[in-house]
Amino acid sequence: MLDFDRFEAVSFDCYGTLIDWETGIVDAVKPVLTANGLTPNDAEVLKLYSEAEPAAQHGEYAEYREVLRRVMRGIAASVGFAPAQSDLDCLATSLGAWPAFPDTVDALNALKTRYGLAIVSNIDDDLFEMTAQRLGIDFDEVVTAQQAQSYKPSHRNFELLIERLGIDRSRLLHVAESMFHDVVPANELGLNVVWVNRHGDSGGGATRPADGKPDLVVPDLATLASLMGLP
Repeated sequence: MLDFDRFEAVSFDCYGTLIDWETGIVDAVKPVLTANGLTPNDAEVLKLYSEAEPAAQHGEYAEYREVLRRVMRGIAASVGFAPAQSDLDCLATSLGAWPAFPDTVDALNALKTRYGLAIVSNIDDDLFEMTAQRLGIDFDEVVTAQQAQSYKPSHRNFELLIERLGIDRSRLLHVAESMFHDVVPANELGLNVVWVNRHGDSGGGATRPADGKPDLVVPDLATLASLMGLP
């Protein structure tokens, strides 16, 4: 078990960890596919997304709105239809409405009583501002991909967060759902990391599978808060 007393700050991935991005993705993408004559189930939609996103983020940095358009272009190409502009924009225009998980707000408020809280997320600043209203908490630091000019699993995003927090990395606990985007780079940087495995299996969903080694696995944030001895 981790010694939670030695941490000063807890950082979170946002989308997939605090925000139910898979529901958001399915609700945005599935109607586009249906309108183009396809009948995918939710798992198939998420698989298409997980395959298209890494390629969309590869190479020279582009803002996340453009990345999401590239994702939709990749999905359209893989299943064989020509997307309209509204199809390309469906993810970005819906993102502000993606819901928080039911345990997110209570868990964040509980952790805030003991730790500094931070976000490190593959997102644009203005898109995160819309999400922040759903979380209802003042984070001590927020590092977006737009600020870092790179996307996780790049180390730069985490290094920028550590620099801004001004603490030794041994005093930071990172909490995330994605093996590919978060657990693996956290391992490489020597950070302690908690994997929030809401799927109850090897991961899957909207993120590419990867072989990370978390220090702790929890099914949700409520369990993490309980293990930390927080109400």
